Amino acid sequence: MGGDDTWSSALHRLWQAASRAEEVSALADDVYAPLLATTGVHLVVGTRWEDRQILRYMRALAAGSDSPVITATSRSVPEAAVREPGDEPVVTRIPVAALDDAGWPEAELLRRTPGATFVVCTFRLDHRGWASLGVGVDASADVAAVEGRLAQAVDVIVACHTGILQRGREARRGADDALLAEASLQMDSSLDVEETLRRVARIAVPAVAEGALVHLLRSEGPEFVAATHVSVQQRRALEEIGRENPWLAALLARRGEDEDTVFLSGPELDGSPFADTADATDASDASHGDGDGARPGAAGGDRHSTVISVSTLRARGRVVGSITFVYQRPEARLPSSAFLRSLATRAALSIDNALLYELRRHAVLSLQEHLLPSQLPVTDQWDLSASYEVGDPMLDVGGDFYDAVTRPDGSIALLIGDVCGRGAEAAALTGLARHTLRTLLEQGTDPGTALSRLNRALRQERASRFLTAVVTTLAPRADGTALLTTCSAGHPSPLVLRSDGTVSEVLTGGLLLGVLDDVSYESHEELIGPDDTVVLFTDGLTESREAGGAFFESILPVRLAALRGFDAAHIAESLTQQAKAYRASGQDDIALLVARWTGVPPGADLLPHPLQLVRTAR
Repeated sequence: MGGDDTWSSALHRLWQAASRAEEVSALADDVYAPLLATTGVHLVVGTRWEDRQILRYMRALAAGSDSPVITATSRSVPEAAVREPGDEPVVTRIPVAALDDAGWPEAELLRRTPGATFVVCTFRLDHRGWASLGVGVDASADVAAVEGRLAQAVDVIVACHTGILQRGREARRGADDALLAEASLQMDSSLDVEETLRRVARIAVPAVAEGALVHLLRSEGPEFVAATHVSVQQRRALEEIGRENPWLAALLARRGEDEDTVFLSGPELDGSPFADTADATDASDASHGDGDGARPGAAGGDRHSTVISVSTLRARGRVVGSITFVYQRPEARLPSSAFLRSLATRAALSIDNALLYELRRHAVLSLQEHLLPSQLPVTDQWDLSASYEVGDPMLDVGGDFYDAVTRPDGSIALLIGDVCGRGAEAAALTGLARHTLRTLLEQGTDPGTALSRLNRALRQERASRFLTAVVTTLAPRADGTALLTTCSAGHPSPLVLRSDGTVSEVLTGGLLLGVLDDVSYESHEELIGPDDTVVLFTDGLTESREAGGAFFESILPVRLAALRGFDAAHIAESLTQQAKAYRASGQDDIALLVARWTGVPPGADLLPHPLQLVRTAR
């Protein structure tokens, strides 16, 4: 037998190699050669088994040979199941002549060597499988010493495999943590419900699974929202399954509020669109030449069994939906239940935030609508229109308001204003200001007096916010012109677009409302002619700022002049959209009120015409 010092040195080198190895197979040379150098050993052979009886790998090296015999296979050897060890390694001596080929694939190789006895150590590597390491020896071998060396070599192999698994788990945890962090960033970057759901699906594929479906829980049951797959064709099939498949719908309904992630495979998928059958896959491929109807349970040349998992999306004590993953990969690459729970929790919170934001958005928009007039009065003398654009992405209720009212003398009063700040308090003040001005102007109060009385009301209510406003009355004259009377309380001056394309500013000014107790406001008068247009707006329009720092205010007259000849609705909407496109910063609301004077024939009846009501732009 080879000397103990030689074996000790070889064992030391083996431990060193094990500390560096990324695969157990990398230890083969350091294991086989020293064993083969042992006196009486003529053959060293190792096997790797999965699922008790599936031979995955066999490697043999005979004395006098420079190259090993390696067999990689997936052959089922049912009789080998009895060899499966328990938790501890088992060393066995068996005469080569007694080996049965049905359970011992090593037998054929052993018979080619002079050895008469097979000394083999079987041991468990992990929960999925086991392995063996054995030698063929003759009568000159010290069998007890050989058994000791086999046991020592197996100790190194098991330790190496355990270390590789541990490092793999640590790397997997690091990758999982990075994926979860990235998923949170991606999902939290959108407050749109459907976009968030689509991101949930996209983030997981292919890092977590080959396919994913996301459903939102509605009162009537699960509602399909998004699906994705590494294959475009199979993504289409998944989308169809998500929308219409009764098997999946029943599964999701049964899951209810179950918080545990469930994995389904094999017979559990019978009758489902994910069932794995090669015939079904081939038939699907043959009947759909372009693959549009490919079965999601089949991955083309990849024959890994399909597994699906279903995770409930729960946030803040309520179920918001579910996410279903489709896997076509080895079992070792399936995510853990803990990882899926963590991903589902993060996804559920992002989805719930988006849902809450959606509810808030609808509530805010509804409240905003109630703070603005639903209709504007229009006669054949005036073309009126308005535009309102919410600018704050957080969607607090804004303080911009406008209105148009008819007056007893046949004139029309236009008003627009802006309360400082946003939120519930600003909304309350907006309602007070608009309805106060509207009531006073409908009664025939002149613009200056109306603003003074509103200021007094704000001071009496101890309003903590100030506001700006401008009021303009448009009174028809017998010569076809109209008298424009304007009074401002710290608000941006209206603009007048003349029929010849020139643009002028209505020069007027006054103190903000709600600052001092006794304030009076002076009016400015000028005439406008047929087809002249008056434009009132809030500072959200003028203060839209481009990346270079310039304000939309600097180009507003030119942009307005270019709209000569258009009706009021087109002017209001066009200016709003231009300001939105212009601004790189600035998120204030934009409100516009536009009135085009159509003209009155000389001697026409100046009493109020029958009114029509048209809906305002929101």
